[in-house]
Amino acid sequence: MVQWGIAGPFVIYLLGLLGFGIVASRYMDDLGDYLLGGRSIGGAVTALTLQSTSMSGFMFMGGPAMAFNQGLYALWYAVGDFGGGLVNLGVLGRGLRQVTEVLGSLTPIEWLEHRYPHPSVRIVGSLIAIVFLSAYVFSQFIAAGQAIEAVSGLPYVYGVLIGAGIIVLYTFVGGYLAVAWTDAFQAIVMAIGMNIILVAAILEVGGVTSMFNQIAAQDSTYLSIWGRNEEYLGEWGVIAGAVLIYAVGYMGLPHAVVRHLSMDNAETAKLATVYNVFYNTFFVYQPYILGMAAIVLLPNLANPEMAIPELSMMLLPGVIAGIVLAALMAAVMSTADSMLIMAGSILSRDVVQRFSSRDIGDQEMLLWSRLMVLGIGVAGVIVAVVQPPGIAELVIFAFGGLGTAFLIPNVLGIYWDRGNWPGALGGMIGGASTNIIWTAMNLQEVTAIHPFFAGLIISTVAFVAISLMTSPPKEETIAPIRSARESIGAPSGVQQATTNELAPEANAISEHVSKNLELNSN
Repeated sequence: MVQWGIAGPFVIYLLGLLGFGIVASRYMDDLGDYLLGGRSIGGAVTALTLQSTSMSGFMFMGGPAMAFNQGLYALWYAVGDFGGGLVNLGVLGRGLRQVTEVLGSLTPIEWLEHRYPHPSVRIVGSLIAIVFLSAYVFSQFIAAGQAIEAVSGLPYVYGVLIGAGIIVLYTFVGGYLAVAWTDAFQAIVMAIGMNIILVAAILEVGGVTSMFNQIAAQDSTYLSIWGRNEEYLGEWGVIAGAVLIYAVGYMGLPHAVVRHLSMDNAETAKLATVYNVFYNTFFVYQPYILGMAAIVLLPNLANPEMAIPELSMMLLPGVIAGIVLAALMAAVMSTADSMLIMAGSILSRDVVQRFSSRDIGDQEMLLWSRLMVLGIGVAGVIVAVVQPPGIAELVIFAFGGLGTAFLIPNVLGIYWDRGNWPGALGGMIGGASTNIIWTAMNLQEVTAIHPFFAGLIISTVAFVAISLMTSPPKEETIAPIRSARESIGAPSGVQQATTNELAPEANAISEHVSKNLELNSN
């Protein structure tokens, strides 16, 4: 039975998102607008869209479930997450924004080939990105189905169809600008909703101290940093991976990296870091605390991923509960839409246009990008209906795969001139395959090392070792990157005027290099 007191605000919210997509489509003139919003995104929107797209339904469902099952151990993920956006913007933000404009790179995968000029870098990078981005989208559709089922009383399958349909539709229509606007708005909704339910839950359990005392009375190992029953006692390799996956992993996520490319200028990263820290203060730790509150308030909870929806409906008036659950959908949608637009841009720009034997115009590229959005949407619905592993497991797997594949090539591509294309290829393949093997064979239990930590080590070693054993990159490849990197210290007004004047020439050079690469590969 539909609970209209709760569902009303939820429905209005979903319709509002469609409105964002329609309005954004009117500001879209070409492929650059569809993929990067015309490189016009400011500091506040950059920070909010970076956080909302990175945090996903995991924060409303997977994170609380982890805390419900493991207790304080789950906060290791929060520790890394709190500083993840700051590290991402500080290490990559300004440098990558400056370099990619000079090179004319429109996607994170295109940037990698421009930095490591060889077709295999683009082929392998595109394949890894599309596979793991798709897995990430599937997890968000599962979360959407569960959320709509809880709110409306509709069957889970209908929830998946409704949630996925709205996400795909406004992404299909509005492109990156719609994604950025909706993500920034949804980040605010997420923080407000999360803190409303947190206050209600803490009051209900009698305060934080009372909550911990009641948890200890049930099972004192919930309060161990090693996990319930001290499952990870002394396993610092597991702890390191839990912290690092979000502390540094964002620098490998294509949908997070593209936020740097879309900033209006390199100096925007500085302002974005301020907004990022402020936002994280009011959002990152709260989901895990709520998961622990559910141990006390919902001891017989059958599905821990439903902790926040159940707490909302138990503790809040209908309309307020609807707002909180709209925030849950905001977390789901702000990630899924970014994954979809990123996968679409990779297919159109990095596969179809890059390897086509004929010239492809912007309109055809837009069509390919939108077809990819639609294709992943349909596949995601099918997978979500089947319901693979839980949301937390699927998100950590996909996040880890992307992070271990691209983090090292991205960071060292800016800061280490000796890195070359064989090294980048080795780093991507080594990192992603290690994450897959470690997860599939459950090697964490055998080695006491987290899959992400293992993948990061292998990726780093492979990248550095192979680069040093093979020929260094040509000077003409490194020169523009070095020049762009060194120009970051220039006053922002001079820097902006210079990059704007050089952008047409840079794009022309980029197209010339791409054509030469294509001819050489043939």
